[in-house]
Amino acid sequence: MKWEPVVAMVLVFLLGVWLATGPGQHAGLPEFRAGAEKHTLRMGPTRGVVELVRTDRDDPSTFTWRLLFRNGDAIGPLTHEEFGAKVGEQARDEIVMTGVNPLFQLFNITSWGGLAWVVIGLGGQIAFFGRMAVQWLVSEKEQRSIVPPIFWHLSLFGGVALFTYFAWRQDFVGVLGQSTGVVIYARNIRLLHKQKRRALRDAEKAERKAAKAIENN
Repeated sequence: MKWEPVVAMVLVFLLGVWLATGPGQHAGLPEFRAGAEKHTLRMGPTRGVVELVRTDRDDPSTFTWRLLFRNGDAIGPLTHEEFGAKVGEQARDEIVMTGVNPLFQLFNITSWGGLAWVVIGLGGQIAFFGRMAVQWLVSEKEQRSIVPPIFWHLSLFGGVALFTYFAWRQDFVGVLGQSTGVVIYARNIRLLHKQKRRALRDAEKAERKAAKAIENN
């Protein structure tokens, strides 16, 4: 097995991680304050960051907030109470909780229930990677391009899991991409089953024909 594809996979993955978490994701935003927590902000078509500074982590009255937008505008600093009045106390408290839990911040969620949905999405992505890894290994072994049956089973599982995850995220692009794929994966599995049954019938016919020929002789 050649090492170049593995290195290429790792490099593309690291590039994606850098693009998703690196400095580029905050391009166009005002400068952050020292020690600030950053949380994704979505208001209709507007994108930006909610910035939170906790002077005393145990005293919410010392928290100060800002709303930073990609066009360079900023609202704040706001006190803890002022920010709650602007966005709602529940939304404010969910952001506070997200900042405490690194998993919540990493996956941009606000509860353990949200983490369960993320696990479903990760499971689907792992299945998608697994299908390509299996197909690649089988093809390398045979030195020709082969699509083994397990490819379609992993595709169907991954497609359903990712469709569910994207629907929860309300990600139209993700839902669109997986909705068509799931049907194709299921159809290929159906065709594989029909092909297997046909092969069994043909084998049975051949056996009966051979047995009849022996009897006639």
